[in-house]
Amino acid sequence: MITMGQRATAQERFHFASIDGGDYAMDDWRGQPVLVVNTASLCGFTPQYESLQTLHEAYGPQGLIVLAVPSNDFDQELGSEGDVRDFCDANFNLTLPMTTITHVRGRDAHPFYAWLRDTAGFQPNWNFNKVLLDGAGRMIATYGSNVDPMSARIRRDVEALLAG
Repeated sequence: MITMGQRATAQERFHFASIDGGDYAMDDWRGQPVLVVNTASLCGFTPQYESLQTLHEAYGPQGLIVLAVPSNDFDQELGSEGDVRDFCDANFNLTLPMTTITHVRGRDAHPFYAWLRDTAGFQPNWNFNKVLLDGAGRMIATYGSNVDPMSARIRRDVEALLAG
């Protein structure tokens, strides 16, 4: 497990624009684990949306937040937030929180992803990279695109955070 020590945490600093309008303030999720996933509608890993929704339904009532962050940084996202929302509704019936289309890499990266890069040396190298934060907003683990959201590894890490 990787922790951020005494450095600023995600809950203290970051906001994301919601694809449905409004804003997600990570501070509102203080005390809850958060799995942040950069997503794309046209990626070979897009079927993981189904597992993200299953994870959200299974662990959301216990406190887990699953946040989908659509990004076109790998040229595999649809052209507008409306297109992304409609695609996810039609194909996966998503009810988990989702942001607007957001940069996750490079100089235009969202401040959350710049923080991950600068403090933990992590930046997504493809779509469907996952970052698990504890209830204090510290990065606990990262998972690559090949790790399904319902994998034993992610569920074990989430369950440990929810239990303790």
